[in-house]
Amino acid sequence: MKSFASFVALLAEIEDPRRAEGKLYRLPHVVLFAILAIVSGANSYRTIHSFIDVHLAQLREAFGVRWRKAPAYTTIRGILRQLDPASVEGAFRHHAATLNSAVASDGRRHVAIDGKALRRSFDNFVDRRAAHLLSAFASDTALVLAHIDCDDKSNEIPAVRTLLATLGLTDAVVTVDAMHCQKKPSSRPPQVARI
Repeated sequence: MKSFASFVALLAEIEDPRRAEGKLYRLPHVVLFAILAIVSGANSYRTIHSFIDVHLAQLREAFGVRWRKAPAYTTIRGILRQLDPASVEGAFRHHAATLNSAVASDGRRHVAIDGKALRRSFDNFVDRRAAHLLSAFASDTALVLAHIDCDDKSNEIPAVRTLLATLGLTDAVVTVDAMHCQKKPSSRPPQVARI
């Protein structure tokens, strides 16, 4: 499909962690088909496999893949779980920047930054807290520009500073939650406990 050619080329920038002899399914197509499946309602590796399996004839014709059968859900899981998150985020940011520059803007930028805990990402068995992710959303173009993972032992405040530094926004109004209105801890007088 011609309209997806640039997106598939962008997905090819993601570092493939597999050995050379273990690449029966090309990484850009696996990631693209997983994205299409998730957009269509898939919420597990098995349902991603089912989506590819059901639509394999159309996917072959549209994208020129020569897969005889859909990859097993274990193969999809193995490929997607091995991906380097930084490499995927780099491709995502490149795609968002391309889309953002293609949309005409009136010059007034508004970027909203908000954090969310990812559902079912905690694990009480290994004492892991829920993953907390920050997103930067450009409201004038309706695009998510970037994501950043908050450190387990910290909160959103340092992560927002890091995210803003990587985005390099100029002439933009940035909105954040009220927690970011705190004064620097070093400027506050020390609290004395009274008994």
